Amino acid sequence: MPRILIAEDDLTSCRLLEAMLVKWGYQVEITRDGEQAWAALQQPDAPKIAILDWMMPGMAGTEVCQKVRALPTTVPPYLILLTAMNEKRNIVEGLRAGANDYVTKPFDSAELKARVEVGRLVLELYSTLANKVSELQEALDHVKTLQGILPICMHCHKIRTDSESWQRIDTYITQHTDVNFSHGLCPDCLEKYYPEDDSEEES
Repeated sequence: MPRILIAEDDLTSCRLLEAMLVKWGYQVEITRDGEQAWAALQQPDAPKIAILDWMMPGMAGTEVCQKVRALPTTVPPYLILLTAMNEKRNIVEGLRAGANDYVTKPFDSAELKARVEVGRLVLELYSTLANKVSELQEALDHVKTLQGILPICMHCHKIRTDSESWQRIDTYITQHTDVNFSHGLCPDCLEKYYPEDDSEEES
């Protein structure tokens, strides 16, 4: 279960939220104003779900949302605004500030649990996607490709490099791709360069 941050200056609401979340199996970190919440959410091990009261001393929940969304992260936290304002324009304002969801006061425990569960599932998807992107980037970092026109000598078949030097074709390809060469003899070269071996095999 992810840890959940509560930012609520009202002691009664804070204790009620904490009791519910602990009952549902979550670990809870409590802050009492917007400044404390903002400081906690900047930490490397910050909780990935935050329930932020809209109206708090020092910094409003919407301002905390805006600041958190400016932080660089691969898995952004899931932010739920807690508010007594339930008009559509207020909800839109909160979502535009960066909140993922909202719960109106007085909150219903079943609704709160459902919204927190949605946040947990979204975070799991974010984490899975971030891991896939990391794996893809790692794979791309190991991929080397050749493209464009390669100047090659018509007689010795050496490749002219970007530094205007000439390299054997097998050396050049090894340096610019993930190909490794093993050496052998084709039938034509066997007959041309080792005719005696070829004739011994026939006899």
